[in-house]
Parts: sequence; C-alpha cells; structure tokens
Amino acid sequence: MRVLVVTAVAAERDAVCGAGEAYASRALPGGYELRRAPDGSPAPDVLAAGVGPAAASAGTATALTAAALAGEPYGLVVSAGIGGGFAPAAPLGSVVVADAIVAADLGAETPDGFVPVTELGFGTVAHRPDPALVRAVAAASGATAGPVVTVSTVTGSAARAAELAARHPGVLAEAMEGFGVAEAAAAHGRPVLEIRTVSNAVGPRDRAAWRIGPALAALTGAFRTFPEALTAAAGPAPGPAPSPRRTP
Repeated sequence: MRVLVVTAVAAERDAVCGAGEAYASRALPGGYELRRAPDGSPAPDVLAAGVGPAAASAGTATALTAAALAGEPYGLVVSAGIGGGFAPAAPLGSVVVADAIVAADLGAETPDGFVPVTELGFGTVAHRPDPALVRAVAAASGATAGPVVTVSTVTGSAARAAELAARHPGVLAEAMEGFGVAEAAAAHGRPVLEIRTVSNAVGPRDRAAWRIGPALAALTGAFRTFPEALTAAAGPAPGPAPSPRRTP
C-alpha cells in the first residue's frame, strides 16, 4: 500500500524521510516538492505542504490528485509532525497517535460559549482513524492514543489550554494541520491517520522550554516502526485454501 505523509515544514519532512531509504524529489503542480520513496520500498512518500489547515488541505489534495491521475493512488494519508502536548498525559518527547482528529476552533463564539460548526448545521469537526491502525501504530512506536486538536492559532495561555482540555476530554496534543489533511483525504475517499511528537507543553509560550530537536528525533523513530505497524494492522496474510476432503 502506498502511503502519503504530509508535514507542515521541511524539518518535519526530513525527519520522516530520515527513517526510510534514499528519496527522490518529484515536482507536483502548484510548486510542491514530493519526496518519493523508492519503488517497492515500504517507506512512505512525504510532502511538506505548509503551515495551517488550509495549506495542509491544499497540498494534500494536490498530491492525491496527481497520484490518482498517474494511476498510482495512495491507500493511506498521514498527517505528521511535532506539536504541543497537554500535560501530564503527553510530556515532552512523547509520541501521540490521534484516535480523533478534531477541528478545535471551527464554529462560532456565542454569549453561552463556543458552538462547533456541526451544531450550526454545517460540515464536520472530527475525523476518526481506523482503530486497528491506531492501536498498531501506537504499540509499535510506544505512543499514547487519544484526540489531537487542530487549531489555526497556537495556544499561548493557561486559560486557553484549560478551555480546550475541558471542551475535548482526553485531548493529548494540538497542532495546526491534521484536520486539513483529513478533510482532503476524506474528499478522495482515503483513510487518514495523525502522528505527533511533543516539542512543547500547550499553554503559556516559553520558547526556552521547547525541545524541537528531540521531538524531531522522536518523529524519525516513530516512522522507523511505521512499516511494521502497517503490517500488524493488516493482520496475517490469508493462507492457502484447505484441500477438499475426500471420502473413501
């Protein structure tokens, strides 16, 4: 199965590619550069699509369309990169696999608080990856599984962090691209997954406390185990059909 991994920036793309083999570069429409894994390799193709859900969705849709037109469609799309972790469940350096990819701020503010767009009668605010795949990737990479929220503005205060945690019980991490990637994957009928490694705590911005290097290294480590996880999620290959029993 061909897999497309979409990151925001080149550093994340390179961290994912660091887990695989020698990649080739392929130009896509719109000026995107796809890192293409060797034919027959279990490694995924990787695209840095830009920061934020809109850029992520546009880049993902471009790559999916190009692959489909070439007769080489992807079987899975993965949003990946570093992000903020909600303490204490997702400490610095940890790996998170989303069991729900949620648009945290897609909706309306009202006198009674935030109302998600679904309650206004439009669209969706969550995509739920295949549970078997989530379990397999989490087990292989030593990750914790739980909701990951997509935001357009990174959280910078304790009050905002508490609000998100209350609105999304069990939330583990926040990032800026997952929901955009998931929307594009859904439009193409492709399953989606999100993998994040934690570089900072969600809350007041303290750049001195960020650990981007270790988070990128953890991302490479997570993708070293990724082919194994895909195999585990697919289950054992079917054996030969039993021979008909002959009666004497």
